[in-house]
Amino acid sequence: MRWENLTVESGGHSRAADAALFGADAVVSRTFDTPEFRGITFHEVRARSIINRVPGASRMPFEWTVNPYRGCSHACVYCFARRTHTYLDLDSGLDFDSQIVVKVNAPELLRRQLGSRRWQGEHIAMGTNVDCYQRAEGRYRLMPGILSALRDHANPFSILTKGTLILRDLDLLVQSAQVTDVGISVSVGFTDPELWRTVEPGTPAPERRLDVVRTLADHGLGCGVLMAPVIPFLSDHPAQLRATVRAIAAAGATSVTPLVLHLRPGAREWFMAWLARHHPYLVRRYERLYADGSYAPKWYQRRITRQVHELAREYGIGPTRAGMPRRIQPSEPPEPSMPESTQLTLI
Repeated sequence: MRWENLTVESGGHSRAADAALFGADAVVSRTFDTPEFRGITFHEVRARSIINRVPGASRMPFEWTVNPYRGCSHACVYCFARRTHTYLDLDSGLDFDSQIVVKVNAPELLRRQLGSRRWQGEHIAMGTNVDCYQRAEGRYRLMPGILSALRDHANPFSILTKGTLILRDLDLLVQSAQVTDVGISVSVGFTDPELWRTVEPGTPAPERRLDVVRTLADHGLGCGVLMAPVIPFLSDHPAQLRATVRAIAAAGATSVTPLVLHLRPGAREWFMAWLARHHPYLVRRYERLYADGSYAPKWYQRRITRQVHELAREYGIGPTRAGMPRRIQPSEPPEPSMPESTQLTLI
């Protein structure tokens, strides 16, 4: 297994020749004989860097990320991050779902890097490569330390998740929103229970994710919904789109942002194999729809976006930026916790 290329982030990868993220001798592999972790191997590593710059060519609307895990037990068959596992000499299919890299020193490392004189306090996005609230977080509990560090440095951040475990850290999120901008988005692409069971088998049900949106709203934390992915021919019927947007609005989401399924290399092969098993009649249609690359044609994307935005207006939620940062005003101004600093260059 190659461990020297673990600086890979969403939108591309970085093969830094001058520094590995950690050495192979730092890896400890564990399994746990409990129902929720059966069949999963955790590779515990001590990372050398945790704040990662997104490659300039990326389409992502953020520059810095923190990802305490690699691989994801959510096992979403379409996950675009699957290819990143091949950089470790693991496959993008079952290995991605069951061989999970855990950066066990992520909280302490983040706190040290946030305190560097070269770090300028830029926005940090989490959950952008794999879910930081996937099943492993229930055992390793890395996010409380990460959120505490961000709160103590008043560093703006956002989280995208399918995990209900985020509610465990509700107090930390509220505290953070009192001192900095916090954006939270929950991913709910559809509400069809049968589709969910086969395409996102390791995730909480869509209804449970919408319960997260309700709870966050009840505590003054606005939460957007990333309606992703909209899966062609399986979740894109007008009645399905309406049902999903209606449920999102009823949960109190501040916004809904649709995103049509994209099939990058690694994810494409795994998804198409799933499609051939479960919906073989759609294989040729997908080959035609995605004939030009990883993304559905622009006309199709525009059609879905228009339909969802129209439904969002009908149900009283605008098609604004999902998970817009929200700051809760505290009763007293917080004490400053971070001196002025300059730019930090990180691998």
